[in-house]
Amino acid sequence: MSMMTDLESGTIAAVATAPGAGGVGIIRISGPKALDIISAMFRPSSPKFSGFTPRFLHHGHVLDAAGREADDALVVYFKGPNSFTGEDCAEIQGHGGPAVLAALLDSVLSRGARMAERGEFTRRAFLNGRLDLSQAEAVAELIAAPSREGVYLASAKLDGLLGRKVSALRERLEYLRQRVCLAIDFPDEEGECLPPQEFSAITQEVAEGIRTLLAGYERARCWREGALVVLAGQVNAGKSSLMNAFLGRNRAIVTEKPGTTRDYLEEHTTLAGLPVRLVDTAGLREHSEDSIELEGMKRGQEMAGNARCVLLVLDGKRAEASSAPEAVFAAFGEEKALLEKLGRSRCIAVWNKSDAAPLPEGLRDFFGAPLLAVSSKEGTGIDELCSAVRALCLGESAPEEGDIAPNLRQADKLKQALAALDALEAAIALSMPPDLCSIHLEAASAHLADITGLNSTEDTLNSIFESFCIGK
Repeated sequence: MSMMTDLESGTIAAVATAPGAGGVGIIRISGPKALDIISAMFRPSSPKFSGFTPRFLHHGHVLDAAGREADDALVVYFKGPNSFTGEDCAEIQGHGGPAVLAALLDSVLSRGARMAERGEFTRRAFLNGRLDLSQAEAVAELIAAPSREGVYLASAKLDGLLGRKVSALRERLEYLRQRVCLAIDFPDEEGECLPPQEFSAITQEVAEGIRTLLAGYERARCWREGALVVLAGQVNAGKSSLMNAFLGRNRAIVTEKPGTTRDYLEEHTTLAGLPVRLVDTAGLREHSEDSIELEGMKRGQEMAGNARCVLLVLDGKRAEASSAPEAVFAAFGEEKALLEKLGRSRCIAVWNKSDAAPLPEGLRDFFGAPLLAVSSKEGTGIDELCSAVRALCLGESAPEEGDIAPNLRQADKLKQALAALDALEAAIALSMPPDLCSIHLEAASAHLADITGLNSTEDTLNSIFESFCIGK
C-alpha cells in the first residue's frame, strides 16, 4: 500500500512500544474513528464513567475482536487538533505481552481501523501542520540516539530550533526576492531595488548563518555516525585483548600465536559515552610470507588512515629496561613509522600489559603522542583511556543542550543553498540584470524551504518516513 493512501481520512492503528515482552504495551490509534473504536471495546471500572474525557486516563477492561475481556488497561483519548497527529487519537495502555498486544490490535482493526505504515503517525503530524519536516525527522533521531549528547541534539530539533533558524534565514531571502521582483516590474523606479551594497550585505548575512549550521553538522558527526577508532600495533601486542576489554566481552580471538587476527574486526560501542566504530586490525610485522596476513595488514593501515583516533598498542614486555626513552622504545619501530605517517594529532600510544611490565616512571609520551598505561588482562587504565579517546575525537566540539545539528539530508540542502548564494554574489559582481540574479535567489530560498518541508516532493517524504518504525 502506498504511503500516501488514505492519509487524510482513514483511521490507522499500530503497536507503539518495542517488540517483545514488557511491563506495558501501547496501541496507538489516529483518525476519525478513534473515539468510536475505543468506546466500542472499553468497559470502564468506574460506575461514574459517562464518556471519555480528553487527555484523561480511564481504567477498565478492553475487549478482543470476539467481545471477550482481553486485558485490564488504561485508555486515553486526544481530541484533534490538540493531539500529536492533529487528528482524533487514542492510546490503549495494557500489559506488554506480544499475545495481549496482538489481540488488542486485532480488536482495533476489526472495528474499522487499518494497520499504520512506517512513520505514518508522524507523517500525519507533518501534513496537519503539527510539525515541520525537520521536527518530524528529529522524532526518529531521538528514538535512535546512541548517547545522551545525541538526545540533546535531537531534542533541540524536535523543539523546532533548526526549523525556526532556517525559516528566519529564508525570510531574509524572501525579502530580497520581493525587492528584485519590484525592480523587474518597475525598472524605471530606482528606489524599488536595494543598493548593491545592502543587497550583498543581506546575502552574506544569510550565507554566514548557513555556514554556522553546517559547522554544527560537522561537530555532531561523531554523535550521528560514531567516531572511527582503530587499534594498531605489532603482532601479539594485545590489540584483540584490548578490544575485548573495551567491549566487555570476548569478541576477538586471543591466542599466543602471532598473526591470529588476519583481517580487521569492527564493532559499534561507546567509550566514555561517545559512540565509536571500534576496529581491531591485523598486527604489524616486518616479514611475512602469508598473502592473507599481508592483505590484512594493508587493510588495517587503510583503516588507520581514515580513523578519527588511532590507538598504537605497545607490548610493554618488549621494551628495553632503560631510563632513556629512545632505548625504551627501540622495539617499536613499526609503531613509530605509523605514527609519523598518520600524524601525532590523532594518535594515542597505549602501553599494554602494564601488569607484567609497568610503564617506566616519567614517560608520558611516545614521540610526541600521549602515552597511557593499561592492562587488558586486569582491566586497569581502561577508563582513563576511554576518556582520552573521547577528548581526542571531540576536541572542543562536544554538543550541549540547545545546539543545532542538521542531519545529512538537511546539510546537503544547506550546501546547495550556500552554492546558490555564491552564484548570486558572482552575478551581482558582474552587474547581471535583476531577473537573472533572481534565479539564484529563488534556488537558495527553495533549498532552505526543503529543510522544513514547505515544498518537499512525495518521493522525499516517502524516503524520510519509510525509515521510521510503524508505531511512529
